[in-house]
Amino acid sequence: MLGEFLKAHRARVNPEDAGLPSHTQRKVKGLRREEVAVLAGVSADYYARLEQGRETNPSAQVLDALSRALKLDTDARAHLHRLAGVVADEGHAPDVVSPELRQLISGMHDMPAFVMNSLLDILATNALAEALYEPFTPADNAARMTFLDPAATSFYPRWNWVAQSTVAHLRQTADPKSQRLRLMVEELNQSPVFKELWEQHEVRGKTQDAKEFVHPAVGPLKLDYHSFDVREAPGQYLVVYRAEPGPNADALKLLATSRATRAAASPGTTPVPLWLTGTAKSRP
Repeated sequence: MLGEFLKAHRARVNPEDAGLPSHTQRKVKGLRREEVAVLAGVSADYYARLEQGRETNPSAQVLDALSRALKLDTDARAHLHRLAGVVADEGHAPDVVSPELRQLISGMHDMPAFVMNSLLDILATNALAEALYEPFTPADNAARMTFLDPAATSFYPRWNWVAQSTVAHLRQTADPKSQRLRLMVEELNQSPVFKELWEQHEVRGKTQDAKEFVHPAVGPLKLDYHSFDVREAPGQYLVVYRAEPGPNADALKLLATSRATRAAASPGTTPVPLWLTGTAKSRP
């Protein structure tokens, strides 16, 4: 099946699109085997064995090179890796959020939204998500924020549950062979709780749930969240929070303007949380 897939997609690539001359008469449609081999940086004999099924263990690097040579899109590239029985390495999707996705989340004015990767790095936020996570310095990685930032235990009233969920989610999404994951775990092991939870090897991914916060500007918040895979960038996830109509939705509206209000306070003073001033509606 791997050979059939390669042969079919080789026939779909125009030589001109691959930067190859096409003025000579061709007996085959698309690219020749030798041309694919050159474009992928492998020997012609090796590529022929792949198509003929005599070579069945290509590396992830070879598969990535073939994907580029054959102009495969994201879905076709992932399928090529599956056919070869190879897990696509996490490096294929740079941690760069597309302009279209950034524009999408920036238009969500009443819902905190952000994009993260498999290692729980926060790659992009909209204004409301930035305001929501303002207590953290910096708000750059959900695991690091949970276990190493002193703000976490007061920000998450159910911190123990958040800690367990974060570790189980990291286990579920991250490539266990990742060098970056190894370095991250070494850093997070500064927290005895993280070390204990990591050694339990619990794996749990969630696409939706409810989460509780206590924000210094607006007080208690209970938000539902939904997580979506970003198809154009495997390994990235879009997370969106929403509030049911009522006090939580009112608090989100207040949070949307609270940063500007607090920034206008006199330098060197600590602004009074808006939920204690009477500006906001009473909180539960």
